[in-house]
Amino acid sequence: MKNFKITIEYDGTEFVGWQRQPNGRSVQEEIERALEQITSSKTSVTGAGRTDSGVHARGQVANFVIEPKVSEEDLLRSINGLIADDIVVHAIEEVGESFSARYSAKEREYKYYISKRSTALNRHFCWLCGYDLDLSLMNQAAMKIIGSHDFKSFCRSETKLDHYLCSVFAAEWHFLDDNQIVFTIRANRFLHGMVRALVGTFVDVGRGFTPVAEFENILNSHNRQRAGQSAPAKGLFLERVVY
Repeated sequence: MKNFKITIEYDGTEFVGWQRQPNGRSVQEEIERALEQITSSKTSVTGAGRTDSGVHARGQVANFVIEPKVSEEDLLRSINGLIADDIVVHAIEEVGESFSARYSAKEREYKYYISKRSTALNRHFCWLCGYDLDLSLMNQAAMKIIGSHDFKSFCRSETKLDHYLCSVFAAEWHFLDDNQIVFTIRANRFLHGMVRALVGTFVDVGRGFTPVAEFENILNSHNRQRAGQSAPAKGLFLERVVY
């Protein structure tokens, strides 16, 4: 048996998320189904990040253990030939038996895209946000989350964890062009709904609804009800995972 690491891109629009669920298509299930056809046995695929319904990925990482009957190149070709067009496996490599896409990861990077004007081509990949946003204020607020903090204020309220501590290595807003804004965040781990809740609250800061000082109070309150709305899933991308 060999342990394989794969790097995956997917359009999350038609998926209920990465994780297998009974109520719709998941990326995990699609890949597992393809592997079952290839190996004639059920295979469990572990992902680095459990992206939610509608969230996309350019650099999702997963691993699985199988007894390969073909080369890595042929295995990659077979997987891509069997999965739907909204998923592409870009790379495959054999890794050590102790490697886990989820638990071996040192950091993950997400990006969130906002468009200031309507777009037909990118409508599934950004949040159309009509507010006049002050990125200077949003970056002042983003600086407040650098380092290790309890992010319970930005986690789905029904989530129960041993702790809500995350170490954020980078968090920054910038313009891609006159009409597109992107938020980049890197951390060792992310809580359920964390990036979308942060983005929604940063937008409140940028439009002048929430002062930067109040953003810091929200972070320290550990109370999700004090934070802003969750930004739409369609603007969020898992960009890469670092090992």
